[in-house]
Amino acid sequence: MGQHNKDESAIFNKNNQYWGEKSKLNKVETKVKPAGETAFLSMKKGETNFAFTDDRGTDSLDKDSLNQLKDTGQYQVKRSQAMNTKMIVANSGKKDSAISDKQVRQALGHMVNREKIAKDILDKQEKPATQLFAKNVTDINFNLPTRHYDTKKAQELLDKAGWKLSKDRQVRQKDGKELNLTLYYDKGSSTQKEQGEYLEAEFKKIGVKLDINGETSDKIAERRTSGDYDLMFNQTWGLLYDPQSTMAAFKTKTGYESAISGIKNKAQLYKEIDSAFKIRNQQERSKAYQHILKQIDDESIFIPISHGRMTVAAPKDLQKVSFTQSQYELPFNEMQYK
Repeated sequence: MGQHNKDESAIFNKNNQYWGEKSKLNKVETKVKPAGETAFLSMKKGETNFAFTDDRGTDSLDKDSLNQLKDTGQYQVKRSQAMNTKMIVANSGKKDSAISDKQVRQALGHMVNREKIAKDILDKQEKPATQLFAKNVTDINFNLPTRHYDTKKAQELLDKAGWKLSKDRQVRQKDGKELNLTLYYDKGSSTQKEQGEYLEAEFKKIGVKLDINGETSDKIAERRTSGDYDLMFNQTWGLLYDPQSTMAAFKTKTGYESAISGIKNKAQLYKEIDSAFKIRNQQERSKAYQHILKQIDDESIFIPISHGRMTVAAPKDLQKVSFTQSQYELPFNEMQYK
């Protein structure tokens, strides 16, 4: 590693003493740039020439910026296979919030039109996700019931939960309290903000007031740990690590312990997770995972949206731009210029 300026830039030099195959690039200089317009202008001016999806699933460039760069003829855009599942986490442990009610969570699940999100917001670059793990994940060779977009069903669930909508009001009430929820998104992600604004309008149709707040990735992670949220965007660990890593996070404080803490059978669920990890037979292990995930799905803790992919914008003459099975790394050692 060469010169390093914290939170600004770092230079990684080729290690000529490395015993294995040598890198084709002499150095890689990384620069920290805010996502969005700043990152786009930096690429356009040539201050930087490589951008990629970060380890929390945030693209530094939106779809329009990527298309503009590609249209210049100077850049190529590469996308990986489906790596993870992007989702909304509903916090069942937030006791002072309506989100702690299972029927409310289920109702919201019916108001997420993932097909429309994939088409209109994600520009068809990510496929709709109908369950927490795609079937290309190890041991996930089954389908779970899908909570389809259904306004009528959502309204019925809210009515059953006691959240009533009177003719003179736009927001449902129960015991004098309005059904008001907050969704947190990564402010570095333009697509998360767009999805949040879309869901705000959708939830309004059934009498749910949704506030959307953009925060830094670190702050979102802090909220996930503290449990100080109703809803938040998040993603699974990814192909190389799942289903074990995401499922293990169901019971860790820095993971989804708070989100799951409100369900009635959580102690038994935790035991089943521990037991499933010890099963050696693949078919039996897959069956155990299915049983666990069916319970989680019924509780509507995770509302799947799309199967996330890594996106790279790179110089047109940079060859061998590829991906591994991990969303946390890129094989820079294989890349080379023509």
